[in-house]
Amino acid sequence: MNSIAILDFGSQYTQLIARRVREARVYCELFPWDTPPDIVLALEPRGFILSGGPASVYAPGAPRMPDYVLAQGVPVLGICYGMHLLTRRLGGRVVSAVKREYGPAEIEFVGPDNLLFTHLQSPKLNVWMSHGDSVEALPSGFEVLARSANSPLAAMGDLERGFYGIQFHPEVAHTDRGAEILNRFAVEVCGCAPDWTAAAFIEQAVTAMRDQVGEGQVVCGLSGGVDSSVTATLVHRAVGDQLTCVFVNTGLLRRGEPEQVVRTFRERLGMRLVSVDATEEFLGVLSGVTDPEEKRNIIGERFIRVFEREAQKLGDAPFLAQGTLYPDVIESRGPERQTAARIKTHHNVGGLPADMSFELIEPLRYLFKDEARAVGEMLGLPAEIVWRQPFPGPGLAVRIVGEVTWERLKTLQAADAIFLEELNAAGLLRGATQQAFAALLPVRSVGVMGDERTYRHTIALRAVTTEDFMTADWARLDHGLLARVSNRIVNEVPEVNRVVYDITSKPPATIEWE
Repeated sequence: MNSIAILDFGSQYTQLIARRVREARVYCELFPWDTPPDIVLALEPRGFILSGGPASVYAPGAPRMPDYVLAQGVPVLGICYGMHLLTRRLGGRVVSAVKREYGPAEIEFVGPDNLLFTHLQSPKLNVWMSHGDSVEALPSGFEVLARSANSPLAAMGDLERGFYGIQFHPEVAHTDRGAEILNRFAVEVCGCAPDWTAAAFIEQAVTAMRDQVGEGQVVCGLSGGVDSSVTATLVHRAVGDQLTCVFVNTGLLRRGEPEQVVRTFRERLGMRLVSVDATEEFLGVLSGVTDPEEKRNIIGERFIRVFEREAQKLGDAPFLAQGTLYPDVIESRGPERQTAARIKTHHNVGGLPADMSFELIEPLRYLFKDEARAVGEMLGLPAEIVWRQPFPGPGLAVRIVGEVTWERLKTLQAADAIFLEELNAAGLLRGATQQAFAALLPVRSVGVMGDERTYRHTIALRAVTTEDFMTADWARLDHGLLARVSNRIVNEVPEVNRVVYDITSKPPATIEWE
């Protein structure tokens, strides 16, 4: 196949390697280093990338490079720990560095022209280092391709066999032109064609689902979020009216979203959609509950029961479509899950009872979020669905700090809608901020409106910028915009007389309040 296999040795950056290769429009899959060989080789990779990792190659029990990698006769790129593995396997020497190297560094390219670096047309490059070991002696057939002040062997290559090792991390944003280096390895060194596109994926996925489902019925839990929406639309493209979507309105969605889901999927896209308004049911079980974890558990359990009840009404539907994305698969840390495996609790149909026997359909299980969005756009989903910002599974219940009541829910929905409207009008909802929302605090404060004293609620606004949601910084929104939002909220939402803006990064805070 036209693909790259990435072996994960425990680096915190491994997912980024896969992201960068996919950005080069080359298909790749990421496997734990000890995945059974037949699973990896079923991909028929044209090359391997060995990730970094926290271990030392000479430590007892350290992860090792599988024998099958070199036996395939295809190019190999070792990154940091992967470089050390390649060096040791081929007869070189790795030692503990006299001076460990973490953070920014400058490398200088040396040695012969090569497919990995020569195209950069620059004698030096700023990179990101993170290592305590170093290559001291090259394996036979290798040449030095780059060096730094602390790493005389910062990059090496056996150009004839297409074996490369680099001490730095090209996958992180801190390495200048790192994505180009990974692109060159995949396309120029391994010979992969850059043909991994949304259109190609849709064609392959539709064919695979038709073969899997046959004449069977499929049920899909639809939340209106990106993952489940793209999944439902893709499955519908494949099997049409054999799909029934179940939308459970918990009452904890943002203002107008339940209506939008029904309008988009039933009326615009023509899907069979069962819409269940369970608002009173959810608010009833949340009465008096203030602990955020208890809220999550209650909402998750109640959702399961409502979905179970509605799914049973549909009769014998052997297939369940679920919006699993590739990060979910990677984070499960196992090789391949069987189709009867437990459904992960953070998905739309989380933690279903063991006696509900479905065969899973997960068409997006090898896509990252940005790739899923591209598929959604190609399928014709409206922008407000495709570019919907992340939304917690328990919905607004965890953005209402304290007890969830009907009155508090309506107050937050109104304030949140104003904030999002103003961000959208300013062109800041798509790209400029990765997540933005309002939270209702369990705080009342004194205010003056007209000639009257007020004692009303406080709304906190939160907007962040992030690449991976592992870390995030608060968005430096224009003061005029914030003033406009605050003014509208206190004038249009009767129960609010104070608005604050959260300027805390992650860490130490989380993005959500609860």
